[in-house]
Amino acid sequence: MNLILRLIKVLVMALTGRSLPPLGESVVRFRVWPHDLDLNLHMNNGRYLTVMDLGRTDLMIRCRMLGVVLKHHWRPMLAAATIRYRRPLAPFKRYELRTRLVGWDEKWFFMEQRFMVGGDLYAYALVKGVFKDGLGAVPPLRVAQEIGHQGESPAWPEALSAWLAWEKPGAVGEGQTLDDAEQGV
Repeated sequence: MNLILRLIKVLVMALTGRSLPPLGESVVRFRVWPHDLDLNLHMNNGRYLTVMDLGRTDLMIRCRMLGVVLKHHWRPMLAAATIRYRRPLAPFKRYELRTRLVGWDEKWFFMEQRFMVGGDLYAYALVKGVFKDGLGAVPPLRVAQEIGHQGESPAWPEALSAWLAWEKPGAVGEGQTLDDAEQGV
């Protein structure tokens, strides 16, 4: 139930709030509630990923992407995520989730999501997603143009380039372990 209430909050705030340019940054504010906690009495690692969905929803609405997605019957899908937990979020702590589109290639969109308290970074995530229609992946450049972005993808942060190198075939892939990857299996 708590996630439904958070989703309703995000929807209302995004639909009634200010819109963002295509490369703008979404900021949503939350608090750590007791049902967000794990046995160590800080926010559960899985809850971060769930809250990140809400940040991407807010960004999609504020960048005027929701109407485009509905009009074309596109389905947003997440393909990968990596997150680094730097500091624990304690019970009742207020935090911001900052989400922004950092770039794209021929198939994928890449977003950065940061959990912030004041000016301090508590967790940092990179996510990779795609929009699909009945024929497969929708080219990201088309999606970007539909929401008003002119030009190519912005330059990527170094952290994204490193993550993408790790994701390439031959790194750790389907059916591989870290040991297999090191041995070239």
